[in-house]
Amino acid sequence: MQTRVIKVPARGSELGHFRDSQGPNRLEEWCVSDAPASRDSIAALTEAGAHLRDKDTPVAFPTETVYGLGADATRSAAVKGIYAAKGRPSDNPLIVHVCDLRMLRQLLGTTPDGQANPLPERYAALIERFWPGPLTILLPNAQPSRLAPEVTAGLGTFGVRMPSAALALSLIQLAGVPLAAPSANASTKPSPTAAHHVRTDLDGRIEHILDGGPSQVGVESTVVDGLCEPPVVLRPGGVGIDALRACPGWEHVVKAYQDHSEEGSKAAPRAPGMKYKHYSPRARVVLYEASCQAAADGLAAADLEEAAAQVVENGQGVNGAARPTRTVGIIRTQRWKAAAGLHVQNWREAAPVAMEIDKSAYEVYRGDLVGASGQLIGELFDVNLGKDTSGIAQGLFAALRELDSRGADTIFVDGIDGELDIAAAVMNRLRKAASELRS
Repeated sequence: MQTRVIKVPARGSELGHFRDSQGPNRLEEWCVSDAPASRDSIAALTEAGAHLRDKDTPVAFPTETVYGLGADATRSAAVKGIYAAKGRPSDNPLIVHVCDLRMLRQLLGTTPDGQANPLPERYAALIERFWPGPLTILLPNAQPSRLAPEVTAGLGTFGVRMPSAALALSLIQLAGVPLAAPSANASTKPSPTAAHHVRTDLDGRIEHILDGGPSQVGVESTVVDGLCEPPVVLRPGGVGIDALRACPGWEHVVKAYQDHSEEGSKAAPRAPGMKYKHYSPRARVVLYEASCQAAADGLAAADLEEAAAQVVENGQGVNGAARPTRTVGIIRTQRWKAAAGLHVQNWREAAPVAMEIDKSAYEVYRGDLVGASGQLIGELFDVNLGKDTSGIAQGLFAALRELDSRGADTIFVDGIDGELDIAAAVMNRLRKAASELRS
C-alpha cells in the first residue's frame, strides 16, 4: 500500500465555520467554506471524505491535540482498519469525533416513545465552555446503536468530542459520518504531533495522511465521565481539572486514572490510555519527578556516573573510524541546565535529521560526551522544551521522537510539577513512557 502525504495549507475560517457564531445554537451546524482561497484544500478534504465513506483503510488527519487516525465510526470493517493499522488491542475503546451537535444527536438515539434522547444536563456547562476543543465526554450508547461495536469495545458508553481544528471539522462534515479516531501512531509509541511522525509509524499501512502542520496542544484530550457521582476524570489532557471544577456540577470532580498502565486487569478500559503502556520511544526513559531534590540542577550522582560510564566501542563509523555506542538524550524543562550536569565538549546546534522536523516547539543541541579523563565516549543530544507548561506539552511527543531518531540509548527527562492543569497530562504521559522513575 502506498502512503500519500497531502498538504492542506488553509486554516481556520478559510476551511469552514459554524453557521451561528454565538448563542444557544452556536455549535449546531458546521459549514464547509466555499471561499476561492480554500478551493484546493477543500478538494483534498473532499477526496479524503469520500475515502472515509467508501473504503476501510483509515485516514490520518491533524487535530488541535495530536494527529488522529480516522475511520467511519458506524462501519465495523472501517473501524477494524484502525486496529489493524495501529496494532492496537481490540479491548481499547475509541473516541468518536463529530463536527457539530446535529451529528452528535444522531448518535444519542431515541426513547421508547420515539423522542430524541437528550444530552445529560451535567455536560451542558462543559460543552459551552470547552467545545470545540480538547475534551471528551462519556455518553450512554444508544440501543440499537449506530456505532460499530468495535468502537466501544463492549462497553455501554462511548466517548465523543468535537475538535477545534477547522480541518478536522470540515473533514468530518465532508465525510458525512462521525469518525472514530485514536492517535495516528503505532500502538505504544509516542503520539504524533506532525505529519512526518505519522509517516514514520504508518508508512505502507494507510493511504492518506493529511498534513495541516504541527498540532497546537500536543497531548490528547481530557476524558471525563459525568454519568457517575462524583464525576471523574478518566484521562488527563488538554483541559485541566482546575478548569473543570470551575464549571457548575463539576466542583467535586475527582481523578480516576493511574499514572501507569493497568495491564493485567480483565476489564475493558473505560477510556483510551488507561490500561496499556503508551507513549514509549525505543530508548530507555528515565523520568525525574519534580519532587526529586537531588536532581534540582541535573542528573543525580548515580545517573551521572551511569551516563558517563566508559562504553566499549562497537562497529565502525565513517571512513573506518570507531563509533562510540553511547548516545544520551536529555529533555529539559523547568529546572535543568544544558547537558544536565554531564561533561560535554564541542557544544553546537544539532543538524536536522533526515526527516522533516518542525522545531518551533523546542531547540536541539549536540555535544561530545566525555569521560573523567577527557576521552570521547559518545554523543549527547539536549532538547530544551522551555519553562512554559503549554510549550512543554506541545513539544513533548516530538522531543521523544526526535531523540529516538538520533539513536538515543537512554533519555533522561526533567519532570514538571502540577496536577491541576495540563501539567497533569504531561506527567501522566511521561510516567507511562518511563522505564524508570526518580523521585
